[in-house]
Order: sequence, then structure tokens, then C-alpha cells
Amino acid sequence: MNAMAEFFTMDHQSHQIFGDDKVKMVINTLPPNGGSGTFSYSKNSYFQKRSSSVEESKIEEEIQKKLDVKKLASASNMIIRVADFGCATGPNTFVNAHKVLEAMKHKHKSQCPNTETNPEFHVFFNDLPSNDFNTLFTSLPQDRNFFACGVPGSFYNRLFPQSSIHFAYSTYALHFLSKSPEVVQELNDPAWNKGRIHYTSASEEVVDAYATQFARDAGNFLDARAVELVPGGMLVIVMQGVPNGMPYSHIINGMLFDCMGSILMELSKEGLFDESEVDSFNFPYYAPSPEEMRKVIEKNGRFSIERMELTDPAPWLKSMEQVIPEWILHVRAAMEPIFITQFGNQATHQMFQRLTKQLLDKRHLLQTKYRDKIQLFLVLKKN
Repeated sequence: MNAMAEFFTMDHQSHQIFGDDKVKMVINTLPPNGGSGTFSYSKNSYFQKRSSSVEESKIEEEIQKKLDVKKLASASNMIIRVADFGCATGPNTFVNAHKVLEAMKHKHKSQCPNTETNPEFHVFFNDLPSNDFNTLFTSLPQDRNFFACGVPGSFYNRLFPQSSIHFAYSTYALHFLSKSPEVVQELNDPAWNKGRIHYTSASEEVVDAYATQFARDAGNFLDARAVELVPGGMLVIVMQGVPNGMPYSHIINGMLFDCMGSILMELSKEGLFDESEVDSFNFPYYAPSPEEMRKVIEKNGRFSIERMELTDPAPWLKSMEQVIPEWILHVRAAMEPIFITQFGNQATHQMFQRLTKQLLDKRHLLQTKYRDKIQLFLVLKKN
């Protein structure tokens, strides 16, 4: 998909909205801000581009060493099918596709130096049905050397026929859950997450509920991809992660969620909405450790782990202070719709305004938060 990638912003795939005492799951109506306005995702996703570039050479290396493009192409009438799960909108989407295709073409050329027949590429761009596909495909490169297709739907379900995809990737999307854990908003449950909007700084019961939901969702994601990928096909995932055993409150994004929650509580006390709106709102977002991810993959049993590591998404960044306003613009572009659905336009606008000011005021504390190895990079190969 298409924070600086993962600790800087959150892309999307599934969300929930809440009302009164009931829970209603919505997985297809709250993508990032569409269009090309001030707070649009297409205008505020350049941090993700820089962070994804951290992994570019690794993806090229894995394709060159471990993907048999010649064999895959020969078995499918010289047509290679590639899928982007959680493509969002904006220029990053096609930059990512271009890099992958160039690496595959280079690999095929190295395997078949004397051939005049090169594979053709069919690229499928997947996201929720309400994603701004119009803006996405309006920016489709005119000089592209691939066939493009949009595939609406949740990537936690099957989206393609059996053994039809040769290479799949998902960037900055899989940390979004299909829904928030239901127990965190049940009044009499030990995991009730009163006064918070996330598992950051929450009780162990809340953290466990989020972890369980992630394991279930990531399992569904891998189950679907295991059916869709051909044997020998490759799956690359870039998402937010956390070192084994490290509480999320130590991570820079953890401070972001804590600040959001405290600001929303302030706004409720000022009468913009009832405090129960905060109690019933839990953002469906989880950053796993490599150990957690390994367990999910091993439980699936249909992929080999070719590479898994935590990386620094912003090695060029020396100080957070210099980028706080831009960071919040990126966060707003990706997250604003779900906050508006719950709290309304006025309160959401005020929250983001105060968030920028609060983080600037706390910039020295922000600078102490961990942000080095918080981007999880995985390369899996279908057995």
C-alpha cells in the first residue's frame, strides 16, 4: 500500500464504527481521504514512499535469488500475474508496482539471455470497495508496460482463483485488523478499554485481545493467499512491527495513540460529544513482533520464511521535531474518515489541530521513544 512509513502513518484495510451499546463492523466504507485536496492521501503519502524504498533492494535481491520467473512464466503462457493487497491511492501504488516488475524482468532476462519472448505482466490492485479507485487509475502511467485491473474487496477473504497469482505484496496494510476486538468494549469484561482508543498503555487483557484478533486476521490473510498463489510464488509484506517483548507504549506510534485518546477525552469534557463515544471506540490496528508473525506463518504451514527482519523505516531522520506537522498531515489523511464517522467533523478537526500542538509541546519526550526497528519486512514463498 501505498510510517517514515510505519511509525509515521497508518494505511487501511478494515475499520469498525460503534453506536450506543452495540457493535457494527464496517469493512468497506472508510478508506483514507480520497481526491487530491489538502488532506488527501494522494498528497500526503510521501513518507511511505521513502520508507518503502528502504526495502527496495531487499525485494530485488529476493526475486533475483529465489523467484524462478522463467518457470512461472513458462507454466502460464508467458503471463505473470502480480497482486498488490491494500493498494490505497496515490503515486506510491505505481512506484511499487514498477519496482517489482523491473526486478522480475531483470531476473527473466538473466535466466533467458538469448530469448526474444518476454513475459507480459497483469497487475491487480486490491483495496476496499470504497477506496478512491477513480483517483488511483486517473494517475495510471500512460507509458506503463503492464495491464492493470482493480479488485475491490477485503484481503482477509479470497479474491482470486486458485493458483492464479505468481507474486503478491502488501505494504503498510496488514497491521489493520478486520475489526476491533469485541471484548474491549464490553462493560463487564476485564478487557474493557474504558477511556482509551487503542491497546497502547492499556491492560494486559486489552493487549491480549488485540493480539488474538491480529493472529486470527493474519491467519485468514495467509490462508487466502496460500490458495491464490502458485507453488513457488512469492509473497512480500511490509508493515509496522515491534521488537519481541517491547510494549507498544515504548514505540513512537504508541505516544501518538495515547495523545489522541487524551485529546478526545478533553473534547468530551468540553461537551462536543459524550464520553461513551470514546469508550466505544477502539482503533483496529496492531503491530506484531517477529515472534508473533512467525507463529502465524508456521500455523498456516504453506509458506517457507525466506526472510523476516525488523528495519528502520526512516534512517535519514535525525530529529522528530522537524517533521511533526508533516507527520500529522499524513496520519490525518489516512485516519480521518473513521474519526469523523465516530466523532463528527468538528471534533475530528479539533483533535488533529491539538494533536500537532501537543506533540510539538512534547517533542523532547517524543524524541525518547523507540523508532529504529519498527518496520517488519517479510518474504514468504509458497510451498
